[in-house]
Amino acid sequence: MRTLNTGRIILAPMEGVVDASVRHLITQFGGVDQCVTEFIRITDQVLPRHVFTRFAPELLTSARTSHGVPVAVQLLGSNPETLAGNAAKAAALGSPSVDLNFGCPSKTVNKHRGGAVLLDEPQVIHDIISAVRAAVPKATPVTAKMRLGNKDKSLALENALAIQEAGASEVVIHARTKVEGYKPPAHWEWIARLKEHLTISVVANGEIWTPDDYQRCREISGCADVMIGRGLIARPELAMMIKAINNGNQSESAQWQTIINMLLQYFTMVESQMMPRYVHGRIKQWLKMMRSQREEADGLFEEIKQIKDLNELRRHLESKQE
Repeated sequence: MRTLNTGRIILAPMEGVVDASVRHLITQFGGVDQCVTEFIRITDQVLPRHVFTRFAPELLTSARTSHGVPVAVQLLGSNPETLAGNAAKAAALGSPSVDLNFGCPSKTVNKHRGGAVLLDEPQVIHDIISAVRAAVPKATPVTAKMRLGNKDKSLALENALAIQEAGASEVVIHARTKVEGYKPPAHWEWIARLKEHLTISVVANGEIWTPDDYQRCREISGCADVMIGRGLIARPELAMMIKAINNGNQSESAQWQTIINMLLQYFTMVESQMMPRYVHGRIKQWLKMMRSQREEADGLFEEIKQIKDLNELRRHLESKQE
C-alpha cells in the first residue's frame, strides 16, 4: 500500500451517536485530530450556557477531550441572525471554531428548514455564513459541512462557492446527496471537481471504513484531510491504524478484549447520564454499528439483543472479559 503524507482525521458529528462519552472513548485510541459536536438546533433565540455545555461538556475543559483533542461546536438552523448570536456565544464559551450544518438528511430536521434541505438555497447558506463570520472574533474559524446536494448535485458548486465567498475557512463535503443518504458509493470524484474551484480547505467525508478506503478517498478527492463517522464507530481504532500506516509503521486492529473493556466503560458512562430504560439501547446501538467490521461484534449483538435488564447485560459483557 502506498502511504500518503499525514493529514488531519476529524471525528464526524453524528446525531444521537457521537456524544461526549463516545468522543472520550474514541479519542483515547489516538489518531483523531479534531472532533465536532452533534448539532445544536437554533431557532429564534440565543441559547443559555447550559445547553452548549450539555452538548459540549468539553467547553468546561478548554474545549478538549480528556485526551487533548479539540472539540468544535456545530450549529444547525436557517435564521442568519439567531445563528450569528449563538455562534458568538459558542466562541465566547471557548469553542475553537464554529461549524455550520448543511448536511443533515433527517426528515424531521429538513421539514423545519435545517440541514441538507438548505442546499436548495445557496443564497441562504451564504447569508448564514456571512452573518456568523461577522459575529465571531476574527481569530475563530467558521467552517461548514455540506452534502453534494439535496435531491441532486446540480447546485454543488454554487453551494461550495457560497460557503467560501461568505467567509468560511473550511468546508467538509460529504460525497453524497441527501436523497442518496448513506448508500454506497460515496462520490469522492465530485469532491475533487469542487476542490478545483475552491481556495479554502476542503475535507473529504463519506464511506471510509478501512485504511484502504482512506487512501483511495485521499487519492480520488485530492484532499489531505478527511472526516470519518460511521467508520470510527464501527472500528474505534481506525484513526490510529491510519496514522500508523502514514508514519510507515505496521497497522494492527485492537484486540476484541480492548473493545469489550471500552463497551463496559461506555456502559458506566451512559448509566450515569441517562434513565435506566435507555441505557441498554445505547450499548446495543454501538455494538450493532460494529457488526459490519467485526465478526465478534455480530455474535455478541445476537446474544444480547433481547436483554433489557441492566444487571444481566453488564454480567454478560463482563463474562467476555478474559
